[in-house]
Amino acid sequence: MLLICSNVFDPNVKGLAADQTIVVDETSGLIADVRSTTESDLKADKLIDLRGMTVLPGFGDAHVHLFLHPYSEISWMDQVTKQTITERTVRAVNHSKATLMAGFTAVRDLGTEGALDADLALRKCISTPVSLIPGPRYYCVTRAIVSTGSYGPKGELNPSANNVDGAMGADVADGLEECRKAVRRQVGAGADWIKIYADYGFRSRMGAIAPKIAVANRPLWAEEEMKMMIDTAHALGVRVAAHASLAESIKVVARLGVDTVEHGYEADQEALDAMAKYGTIWVPTLGAYYTMRSAGNDWKWQKAQATFKKGLATKGLKIAVGGDTGVFSHGQNCLEMQLMHQMGMPWKDVLHAATIVSWEAIRGMEFHGEESEANLEILVKAAQSSSAEKYGDNALPFGNLRPGYAADIIATSGDLENAFDEAIEPKKIEFVMKGGKVYKPEGQAV
Repeated sequence: MLLICSNVFDPNVKGLAADQTIVVDETSGLIADVRSTTESDLKADKLIDLRGMTVLPGFGDAHVHLFLHPYSEISWMDQVTKQTITERTVRAVNHSKATLMAGFTAVRDLGTEGALDADLALRKCISTPVSLIPGPRYYCVTRAIVSTGSYGPKGELNPSANNVDGAMGADVADGLEECRKAVRRQVGAGADWIKIYADYGFRSRMGAIAPKIAVANRPLWAEEEMKMMIDTAHALGVRVAAHASLAESIKVVARLGVDTVEHGYEADQEALDAMAKYGTIWVPTLGAYYTMRSAGNDWKWQKAQATFKKGLATKGLKIAVGGDTGVFSHGQNCLEMQLMHQMGMPWKDVLHAATIVSWEAIRGMEFHGEESEANLEILVKAAQSSSAEKYGDNALPFGNLRPGYAADIIATSGDLENAFDEAIEPKKIEFVMKGGKVYKPEGQAV
């Protein structure tokens, strides 16, 4: 199949290329070639004409929660304790489709928040070679890992319990051996990633009598416990995300080798420099703080903006797109990109963050480090072979328009240079392909 393009955004050079043909191998779902358009291309039997639009790699959202919906509709507490896993799974199916139709062809789900391991079943329905439902490439953690007493839900009748009617927002572990077991348990269940909470509002029960104490973030682990979880995950071939807001927490997890830091709104310059030094990718989740700013959290939004602007000026710091989507509506994932742009990131850099950097923040270990180039070369040969096989979603690289990468391709009818925020809105995404299969031609879902 040939895609005929008049304008293509190349995230490698952060620039536009004119009159390009993208050759897609439909069996493997891989890009076989990208070349200048020829007269013979225009006469091909099987082509899709995308001229008049700007073609890009599909976007990636490195921080979503498909099993949550906006807190403005129903609180986190009520979602976790009053909605059944069946209801939440049905909602997650709808969220998956909305995300894909918005041009986000890959996401990393950082916790079901009380829906146990339902993300693993959802991943199976989306990501096998013959999928049951439409959705993005779906990388998941099952349950985040926290220490005793730190996370919710917390009931009124038994406040020392780490659950309400058996519903737990995360997995609990304390001490080196429990931390090791928790990681092994998650990886053994099928997690693509491990998520740990490096800090959190541990004393949230103090809200009624001392609000400032209740909202203060505090470290959840001894350094040795975090090192155990990070090292155990890496030894098993799985990468690690850390929820970390405090500057000190960020400096510690970056030094210990965590792969991504989520949130980080209280980072100082030393913490930002530490992430840059150790190659830790920052996922600032601006969309969450922006959305919750009117619920007594405006101070967090103010801090998040100031920290993000410092991050933009930090040499060598990689910033990925990840909005904590679920706090706000799925399908509006572009909000994070819009906020990044509004706060000073050039539009070409935002697209680079949403494609290549988000790929780096979502990908598995097999495309991270020494194995990456060798595995990519195998896929390049597969895409150009007449005997190519069909691949599952999480076995392929994405976020780029180069041979060997997944044919995750979108097109916008908007003006990226002069009206960027509008151009990435779902209504402007006219075409969505994932893995060589068209899910949204001519602005309408298949």
